[in-house]
Amino acid sequence: MKNVTIYTGPYCNYCDAAKRLLTRNNAPYKEINVAEVEGAKDEMIKKANGKKTIPQIFFDDQHIGGYDEVRALEKENKLQDLLK
Repeated sequence: MKNVTIYTGPYCNYCDAAKRLLTRNNAPYKEINVAEVEGAKDEMIKKANGKKTIPQIFFDDQHIGGYDEVRALEKENKLQDLLK
């Protein structure tokens, strides 16, 4: 199983939805709250090729995108294969 990292922030409904989606797909994840971790937002923006919105989700070092992209992968039954 790949290491999943999700960059989140406070009061973010899409972040909460993404975490629920990962949980229901048995994908343990490391959460990094950009409001609480010094330098995390800059790190996220750099790793996500300039994207500033949250959540930003990574499988190992592969940038997947935000909630909409992960949800689309789940709908297309491609998420589990990417997690392997």
